[in-house]
Amino acid sequence: MLFRSEVRTFPEGTRTAEDAARAVGCDVAQIVKSLVFMADDAPVLALTSGANRVDTARLAEVLGARGVRRADADEARAASGVAIGGTPPFGHPAPVRTVLDPDLLAFGEIWAAAGAADAVFALTPSELRDAVGATVAAFREERPDAR
Repeated sequence: MLFRSEVRTFPEGTRTAEDAARAVGCDVAQIVKSLVFMADDAPVLALTSGANRVDTARLAEVLGARGVRRADADEARAASGVAIGGTPPFGHPAPVRTVLDPDLLAFGEIWAAAGAADAVFALTPSELRDAVGATVAAFREERPDAR
């Protein structure tokens, strides 16, 4: 699949969602966090909004797994081919089961890591969903209403 977007690099880095949002000038919720988890010892990629945190119990339920835990650095690199902080949503050494946070669908443009801690690219939520064959499912940590 071809995207209209070019990879952009930022010397200040885009390792965290906050760093990436600051660099590109968007809301942190428009940043795609590509997080590797282990579900019953198999890698899974959770693509979530930069404003959200993953609820591992909800993710396990979505996946039909007995348990889900955050992958360690070696497991994440083995699954994605890159170090944590630059994990792209696709282009991994082997296919990885992928779930997509529905909160990302609210935006016309989102930004994802491009394989390095200083590189990102823009795409639409539907381009991302289609490129990775992601299952759209709610797995974010619920936040109490802000008052």
